[in-house]
Amino acid sequence: VERKQVKRNPLPPFTTSTLQQEASRKLGFNARRTMMIAQRLYEGIETGEGTVGLITYMRTDSVNLSAVALDEAREFIAGRYGRDNLPAEARVYKTSAKNAQEAHEGIRPTSIARTPDSLRQFLSDEQFRLYDLIWKRTVACQMIPAVYDMVTVDLAPAKDAAVARLRSTGSTLVVPGFIAVSQEGRDDAADDDGDRVLPPLKEGDVVDLAGIRA
Repeated sequence: VERKQVKRNPLPPFTTSTLQQEASRKLGFNARRTMMIAQRLYEGIETGEGTVGLITYMRTDSVNLSAVALDEAREFIAGRYGRDNLPAEARVYKTSAKNAQEAHEGIRPTSIARTPDSLRQFLSDEQFRLYDLIWKRTVACQMIPAVYDMVTVDLAPAKDAAVARLRSTGSTLVVPGFIAVSQEGRDDAADDDGDRVLPPLKEGDVVDLAGIRA
């Protein structure tokens, strides 16, 4: 069993294009459907507070968040997930797109305190799923990295080690970090060995191969 430790950072807040991509990947929404639902969330939903706009403007190529939003997110994370899940300072993301319109923020909830579960009764299923995606991405982007042990395991038959040798590679989650909020999809949707999660193993263990894909 060979291990090396790697960190995986959270992704930045959603822009229009990344929201469309993630909604397609995770929710099966096409771009038009995503924007129609987002428009409704932006314009306002009737809640116990009256009609409230639940997300910021959904047509943006910026990943910046306001200082007020950052402070609110960090306070929420400290209260729910503990201060050990907060980086020393707020994460500030840079917009890489040329000629990006920095007047708008990235797409985020207007208030992190409005958790998806607290709004469930006021939202349609599609609205809830998209809001949940946006809320989780916003909270996760302000948390510490996830830490993995990247593992390579050589397997040999217990009764006769000379018969064959199999190798499996993957990862074991050590520190959840932002994964505690949201299992982010990869932008390239890669299905490589590093995405395979292995159970904790040590040299000399006898394992059932049904649980390991070599």
